[in-house]
Amino acid sequence: MRSRYCAFVFDNAAYLADTVPAENAGNYDAKSITRQKTQWTGLEIVSTEAGGLFDQTGYVEFIARFHEKGRDGAHHEKSRFIRQNGKWLYVDGEFPG
Repeated sequence: MRSRYCAFVFDNAAYLADTVPAENAGNYDAKSITRQKTQWTGLEIVSTEAGGLFDQTGYVEFIARFHEKGRDGAHHEKSRFIRQNGKWLYVDGEFPG
């Protein structure tokens, strides 16, 4: 999660595209995300579930703070990750209630 946040901060579209499963790549346009005029200002990890050494899935709930169009905001998400070939990949996320 932290590495993907850093990729957003530094507009690293290649890394973002490389950290989703191949079957999801068509639904994910990392380049359009990095073209946004968003200034990411902080990441707070709220909680984690699974994602340990022997797990194949994991969840990270986080709040990413940003500044965009003269306003401050926050993106709160619980992300689902899977491990493929030893590498953690972002699958999808939901907005906690």
